[in-house]
Amino acid sequence: MGRIIIFTGKGGVGKTSVAAAHARKASLQGKKTLIVSADMAHNLSDLFEVAIGKEVTKIAENLYGLEIDPDYEMEYNFTSLMRAIEKILPNEEGQNDNLDDFSMFPGMEELFSLLRIQQIYESQEFEVMIVDCAPTGETLSLLKFPELFSWYMEKLFPVGKFAMRILHPVSQKLFKVELPDGKAMNDIQKLYLKLVELQELLKNREVSSIRLVTMPEKMVVEETKRNYMYLNLYNFNIDGIFINRILPVDVNTPFFDEWLQIQSGYIDELQQVFGTIPLHKIKWYDIDITGMKSLDRLVADVLTDENLFAVKNTIHNEAYEKTKEGYQLKVYLPCVTKDDIIMHEAGMEVVLRIGNFKRSIPLPNALRKYQVAGANVQDDYLNIQFVLSEGGLEDE
Repeated sequence: MGRIIIFTGKGGVGKTSVAAAHARKASLQGKKTLIVSADMAHNLSDLFEVAIGKEVTKIAENLYGLEIDPDYEMEYNFTSLMRAIEKILPNEEGQNDNLDDFSMFPGMEELFSLLRIQQIYESQEFEVMIVDCAPTGETLSLLKFPELFSWYMEKLFPVGKFAMRILHPVSQKLFKVELPDGKAMNDIQKLYLKLVELQELLKNREVSSIRLVTMPEKMVVEETKRNYMYLNLYNFNIDGIFINRILPVDVNTPFFDEWLQIQSGYIDELQQVFGTIPLHKIKWYDIDITGMKSLDRLVADVLTDENLFAVKNTIHNEAYEKTKEGYQLKVYLPCVTKDDIIMHEAGMEVVLRIGNFKRSIPLPNALRKYQVAGANVQDDYLNIQFVLSEGGLEDE
């Protein structure tokens, strides 16, 4: 079983350098390693001082790189899936298929970047995959897209010929969607299955985890805390925090005294928020981190843990518990209050909205006769209580 570690953080915090150092460390341990850039503003080539492009490129012994181009992936690696998606997208009569137009559909770049990562993982060619993601907001869009897209597919394309016969005239008339024939429907079912597999891979705590890179500055710390909360909302595992650009305490220059005090306060705040997660401190280097010598220096200074690539954190973001009144769903949501959360029931789903992000959590069949009776926030958990609906009978 391989390992996937995803790095993200606010733009400019040095996440690419930290991700690259992890890749270098893994290769030095004899692990065949691939570092992947999922950020459209690729800079792996600049950092490693080696030309890296749309295909896997060897950088050094046991170390390979890839800068993902979603358009290239759609055209050369996932043509059949692309055609399946085209079947469910509106298409004006007489309009020719156009790959450039297709790639502009919201989320397509994210989807095909993830599909490529999944494809490489399933090939079992590499022991470790390091993914350098875009800044935090784009990373959240990337990671949540498979779940969001599959949710819409469930709503728009119920399985079964009878459902398709009912949906066909409504969809044609109201949404101008050309529903697929039997053969294409098989493609859509395959796509839906692929989305489910993607979700399972990204949330498999034995394989995948996310590590955050931050700096001891107010705006960066606040964004890191929000990012941590949103990643937990979508049930991802965060197992490392890297605080970059820390001034040395022995600088002995009065000019830096106040700055050192400010940094110390934000480091303490991060330690309190992420107390259960391994935290690593990176000093402010006097040179840019570019080239293998600089990365080796970062590895020697910071990445000293020989078990660096093990999954470190085991917080369960979502868990159901049996109570005297019925059941309780516990959702780990650090750095929020009850007033920050908007919640409602929608059939067999609980919908949570925090800020600009929303997630629909499917409920298990065991709760089909239950309804939400209340909710509270305690010790960083949102606790949602379910009681038996009026007239409902509990299953034997």
